[in-house]
Amino acid sequence: MTKSFRQGQILKLIRSRSIFTQEELARALKEVGIEATQVTLSRDMRELGLVKTTDGYRELERETPNLQFATLATEFLQDVRQAQNQIVLKTAPGHASSVAVALDDEEWPEIVGTIAGDDTILLICPDTETAESVRKKLLSLLES
Repeated sequence: MTKSFRQGQILKLIRSRSIFTQEELARALKEVGIEATQVTLSRDMRELGLVKTTDGYRELERETPNLQFATLATEFLQDVRQAQNQIVLKTAPGHASSVAVALDDEEWPEIVGTIAGDDTILLICPDTETAESVRKKLLSLLES
């Protein structure tokens, strides 16, 4: 397992529940099959910019992305199609990656993940109903 994967799992855990100590974090990671020493966790937490709050560990506020998704979508998004629990976005050639990164930065909870090519983005949602809701949200964003 890579450092990147471990750190991704740490972020997933602290976003989904309150974790107050490194011991709790180590136990939670072990539950998902990841062994980590206290030294490794300290380094990961420092690199991820986690801070201890009264609600447990949290990420420091990130800077607002320079390229807002709504701006990029209105400029480059050309089509929105749904296929069951997936949505395919067509963009102007060469712009799928920047639109996908901006969408990822938005952290829409109803989107499980994105994959971008040159002019196509695949959005994966947990189910068909959620994908329909995301499709409508995207289309309403383009109408404004």
